[in-house]
Amino acid sequence: MKARHQARIAALQALYEIDCAGHAPGPVLERRLTNGQMPKAAKDFTRRLVSGTLEHQETLDLFIHRHAPEWPLEQMAYIDRNILRMAIFE
Repeated sequence: MKARHQARIAALQALYEIDCAGHAPGPVLERRLTNGQMPKAAKDFTRRLVSGTLEHQETLDLFIHRHAPEWPLEQMAYIDRNILRMAIFE
């Protein structure tokens, strides 16, 4: 599996846990990065995806709401809204 693909999987798993369980981002992300064998560049990319998505979450959510008003974020599945957030951020 390519490194960026692995990084996106780890980032999505971290974002899901942070959103669903309300866990602190730092420990969640570090746990995801220690569980897998990823090159340093992929780990850095994972960190950028997670931190950027969380940092811009309010703007991303407004964008999603504006372009998909029939799908309220609070009714969307955790995985779906985090895929959208991460993809839009990236």
